[in-house]
Amino acid sequence: METPRYRRVILKLSGEALAGNLGFGISHDMLVTVAEQIAEIRDLGVEVALVVGGGNIWRGIAGSKQGMDRANADYMGMLATVMNALALQDALEKKGMATRVLSAIEMRQVAEPYIRRRAIRHLEKGRIVIFAAGTGNPYFSTDTTAALRAAEIEAEAILMAKRVDGVYDSDPLKNPDAKKYHKLTYLEVLSKGLGVMDSTATSLCMDNNIPLIVFDLNQNGNILKAIMGESIGTYVGRE
Repeated sequence: METPRYRRVILKLSGEALAGNLGFGISHDMLVTVAEQIAEIRDLGVEVALVVGGGNIWRGIAGSKQGMDRANADYMGMLATVMNALALQDALEKKGMATRVLSAIEMRQVAEPYIRRRAIRHLEKGRIVIFAAGTGNPYFSTDTTAALRAAEIEAEAILMAKRVDGVYDSDPLKNPDAKKYHKLTYLEVLSKGLGVMDSTATSLCMDNNIPLIVFDLNQNGNILKAIMGESIGTYVGRE
């Protein structure tokens, strides 16, 4: 077996990806698929941390558009990510992996509070770390959480697991003629307004030189391919 290109990574999962074909809620089949793929890379000695969204249960920005106070709506979204994190923890532990959920909002009965040094120590001990509740602050997305946590734990890359096989110039699910990008710079993502991650998160990755690999989660083996440095999806970096 070849040596993995990356030894410590953040895997960013959208809530929508966890919904699978259900469109809403948590798909058991998707949980199993994700757990199996993470087990593959964990067996190679890769240190894995997860950041999960909550859009399959609640989206704060959608709530605010309906007239709800934005901060309250965002806190509800953070709680939705905790539900997803606990579901992922259960699936991973059923595959024999040790896990820890670290929440940016304290809820000691179900998760440890997020402490940077504790997170790094868990990774060094071979545990899968799941970051929940976003940054703990409203107005920040889980994309920003992924970029922030990646910088804090000195991750070598962020793996962006999506429902499409990369970054396109328009929505490939709506436009059959959408053009796929195989490689992009951070500045291109920002200037073209591409939906890789929000501008705050992209800028944070650019400032800390954290590469992004955007790929299709539904394709089995893609997480392993990304870890090994194979050319899949879209790569976003400085050059």
